[in-house]
Amino acid sequence: MNTWQSYIKEYQIYLRLERGLSKNTIENYTFDIEKLVSFLVQKDIQVSPIHISEEVMQQFIYEMASKVNPRSQSRLISGLKSFFNFLIFEDYRKETPLELIEVPKTGRKLPDTLATSEIDALIAAIDLSTPEGERNKAMLETLYSCGLRVSELITLKISDLFFEEGFVKVTGKGNKQRFVPVGDSTIKYVATYVNQIRAHIAVQKGFEDTLFLNRRGKQLSRAMIFTIIKNLASSINLNKTISPHTFRHSFATHLLENGADLRSIQLMLGHESITTTEVYMHLDRKHLAQVLHQFHPRK
Repeated sequence: MNTWQSYIKEYQIYLRLERGLSKNTIENYTFDIEKLVSFLVQKDIQVSPIHISEEVMQQFIYEMASKVNPRSQSRLISGLKSFFNFLIFEDYRKETPLELIEVPKTGRKLPDTLATSEIDALIAAIDLSTPEGERNKAMLETLYSCGLRVSELITLKISDLFFEEGFVKVTGKGNKQRFVPVGDSTIKYVATYVNQIRAHIAVQKGFEDTLFLNRRGKQLSRAMIFTIIKNLASSINLNKTISPHTFRHSFATHLLENGADLRSIQLMLGHESITTTEVYMHLDRKHLAQVLHQFHPRK
C-alpha cells in the first residue's frame, strides 16, 4: 500500500501549506484515509487511490456503518471526500468514487449548554483554600468569559494579556490570532492568581510566559482541564455531560440569547466561517420567538 502513502503525504502537505490547517486537524483527516487503507489490506484488495472504484468505497462505508455511529460515519465520509477532491484537483482522477454515497442525517448534535446559575454553581464549588483552587477559578472564569477552546486556554501566555485595554490575545486553530474582550471580574481573578499563586511556583524552563501552570511549573494538559471540570460537576451533582467546550458553547449561547449578533460572536470564537457560528441559531427557537413578539411591529 505504498502508493497510498505517497498520495497521503502529498495531501498532508497540501492541507498544511495551502489550507493552513493545524497538525491535529491534518492527523484527523489522515486517520480517515488510514481506516480505508487498513480495510483494503484486510480484504486483500490491491488498488491505488487513483483506481479505487465506487463499489469498493460503498463496501467500505457499509462496513464502517456497522461499527460507528452516524455522526462519525458522516465525518469519515466528508474526510474521504476532501481527499478525493484533492486528487481531482491535482488531475490524478477525473471523478470521485464517493459520488453516490449519501452522508447519514445526524442532526446537529450540540453539547449541553449550562445556565448562568449552573456556571456560578460550578465555580462556587471550587475549593479556594488551595493554590490550585485559585488557579482553577481563574481558568474557568477565563474559559467562560472569553469563550476559549481548551487548547487556547492552556497555551495562553502572560504576554497575551492586554488588561489595560481589556483584551486577551488568543492563538487559535492554524495559528490564527484574535483579540477577545475580557470582563473586569475575570481580569481581577487572573491578576490575583498571577500575583499571589503563580509568583510562588518554581517555573520550569520554557514555561516562563505560560499563564496557567501545574504544580511542577509546567503547562497544564487538556486532560487535566477535563478532570477539573468533571470533578466539579460531580461535586454539585450536575447531571449533564460537560467538558471544557461546554463553557465555550455556553458563552456563545448566552451572548446570542442576550441579543449579540452572529458576526460579533463569530469574531470572538475565532470561527473561520459564519456557518460554523450559525449552529447556535438552531439552539433556542423559543428565544427567537420571544424576540419576534417583543420587537416585531405587527406582533
